[in-house]
Amino acid sequence: MIEVKGLSKRFGDIRAVRDVSFSVEKGEIFGFLGPNGVGKTTSIQMMCGLLTPDSGTIMIDGKELNPDSTEVRRKIGFVPQETALYPDLSATENLRFWGGLYGLKGDALNSRVEDVLRLVELTNRADDKIATYSGGMQKRVNLAAGVLHNPSLVFMDEPTAGVDPQGRFAILNIVRELAASGKAIIYTTHYMDEAQKLCDRIAIMDLGEILGMGSFEELRDQVGKGFQIFAKGDFDGPKLAHQLRKEYEGEVLHSGRGLLAVVVADATELGRFVAAMKAQGVNADDLKIKETDLETVFLKLTGRELRD
Repeated sequence: MIEVKGLSKRFGDIRAVRDVSFSVEKGEIFGFLGPNGVGKTTSIQMMCGLLTPDSGTIMIDGKELNPDSTEVRRKIGFVPQETALYPDLSATENLRFWGGLYGLKGDALNSRVEDVLRLVELTNRADDKIATYSGGMQKRVNLAAGVLHNPSLVFMDEPTAGVDPQGRFAILNIVRELAASGKAIIYTTHYMDEAQKLCDRIAIMDLGEILGMGSFEELRDQVGKGFQIFAKGDFDGPKLAHQLRKEYEGEVLHSGRGLLAVVVADATELGRFVAAMKAQGVNADDLKIKETDLETVFLKLTGRELRD
């Protein structure tokens, strides 16, 4: 559905996006995972035609996206992170307004408004003002507006940011339903658990570059199907990591003042790790173990924790 090759963008001396390439098929949920400020939104804006790339090509359904490609743009839906709704209008009135901008009118517009309100499960609140909606409900109307014209490619930029768990659960189910209907979804997030559970494939992005890409299982295999041990305490992480190498064979993912993260192949290694720490006179204030997940993969690829 979309193929991106060599996408790059610079703002002055800042290289916001560096040689990004990937493709997404119909019915696929493709996730951009990374902290805020690493190029996810800039990439999305270029793929939506809102920003002109310095270099690279964007092909949508076999046709190149450029400033004059109106036909290609009609295939695109965009759900921004911030809600683009009028609080003093009802959900129906907001959607009719946006539908008019998409060129919908008459019965076709009314039918699509009904369809998307049903999709986001807000038919019973359709005539209430947006100002009376919860944050999660407003996000759902925002999502409805982005797919009102029935696009085949939908970009979603942090659609669950600031949403409570119940609203987040509802939005993720809507995304799955859209993908099941055959739409290609490009989904940016900095929530690792969200990307792991929702996305068919994930691109881990940092400092404008894609550092790893694939399904969660494929990304996990880059690190190994082991366990991450995360320790916090009153110690010098880099110094402790150096000392532990004499007693312990786990791979150090991250170390700093008062923290240490390592990966081991087997959960039974936890006892050896604790014993090795005690041998160095360290009592961790907090010590936990968990299976390798996207956080582990991110630490492996970037050498640091995911930042908000």
